[in-house]
Amino acid sequence: MITAEENRLLTQTCPGTPCGELMRRYWQPVALGEELPAGGAPLKVKILGEELVLFRDDQGRPGLIGLHCSHRGTDLSYGRIEDGGLRCLYHGWLYDVCGRVIDQPGEPGGGANKGAIRHLAYPCQDAGGVVFTYMGPGEPPLLPNYEFLTVPEVQRSVTRIFYRCNYLQGNEGNIDPVHLSFLHQSLNEAEVVYKRIVPGTGTTDNALLAKDIAPTIEVEVMDYGLRIYTLRGAESNKTYLRVTNFIMPNLSAFGGSTVGEGYSVHWHVPIDDWCHWKYVFMFSRERALSDDLRKKHRADITPDYRLSREAANRYQQDRDSMLTKTFTGMGFNFQAHDAFATESQGLIQDRTSEHLVTSDKAIIGARKLLQSGIEDVKQGRQPRHRISDPQANQFPHLTVISEAIPNATHWKDYADKLVEKTRAR
Repeated sequence: MITAEENRLLTQTCPGTPCGELMRRYWQPVALGEELPAGGAPLKVKILGEELVLFRDDQGRPGLIGLHCSHRGTDLSYGRIEDGGLRCLYHGWLYDVCGRVIDQPGEPGGGANKGAIRHLAYPCQDAGGVVFTYMGPGEPPLLPNYEFLTVPEVQRSVTRIFYRCNYLQGNEGNIDPVHLSFLHQSLNEAEVVYKRIVPGTGTTDNALLAKDIAPTIEVEVMDYGLRIYTLRGAESNKTYLRVTNFIMPNLSAFGGSTVGEGYSVHWHVPIDDWCHWKYVFMFSRERALSDDLRKKHRADITPDYRLSREAANRYQQDRDSMLTKTFTGMGFNFQAHDAFATESQGLIQDRTSEHLVTSDKAIIGARKLLQSGIEDVKQGRQPRHRISDPQANQFPHLTVISEAIPNATHWKDYADKLVEKTRAR
């Protein structure tokens, strides 16, 4: 367990908080690109406890600025997109994507002193079907060239899901290998939605996860965060190896339905301290994603990016189905399972009452990296995985594995050899 003060340190991300300052040293997703089409309406958004408005100007550039007009405080999300910026409906003040007031039409000459006003604004850029923003001080770092952001559009899919809980408990669910043997278990192999035969076996990952419910877990500190090795017994003389990753400061990479030719990512972005958006990425480096896979990627998600199974309807749990269909009785969608597990911990989990065990070593390691990053920022140092060197902005060592290997093969050597093959491509 950790202290109440440590729990606050890791979960509070609003302006002026230590973890909030850490989060602001990195690019963060602020909206899906589909929510901000050319000519579309401005979006009222809240991220890291700040109320802002996201818009795309008439040149197609994304801008993220303070929600309330610097003149008299009117909500700018109702404004007009015109003349190179966002115009307030109250008195016509016009803001560009950098927060400059470029017109005060009610003033002589369009505002003699308008240049003295600098409205709150954060830089933005489009990548991978998402609008990203940097909310920290100074020059932004490089947006990481993750594969899921750089492959062609036909080879990726992204959506987002609202979770009514703190970002940290959402992200910690991603780096907890044991829960896969319980929370997401399908009891009937014939009804497994993402059925996949694990390479090196004739068995599905669902069956192998159920077969060995007490895996061996090892973690390795990497420049980007943590590499997590999970080892389970498979068929004779083989080990089922899964490699997943915690990536500083608030995302994780894991197998998903494209593992072997890509992977999936969950990026947990605080709205405030009590709820967050989970951005869900999936990609293949080899082929276009099928329409069926894209449909499954957004299953049970409403047009406003909420889950149809939610706490208000008890995640539509069917206790009869717990006997023959799924461990949870909450359908086959992993996202609903994750929502139940993390939201039911409370808006902010009280970690002073938890009892961590040996299988929680990745969670412990990730917390230590976050605490180290917070201390780095406090001391004026750059935190881990903030990219400023273009030569370092590539990640072949961010490997994700889900396959069976011979028992005689060391799991770390196997992962390292796969990385070298990736570098050689």
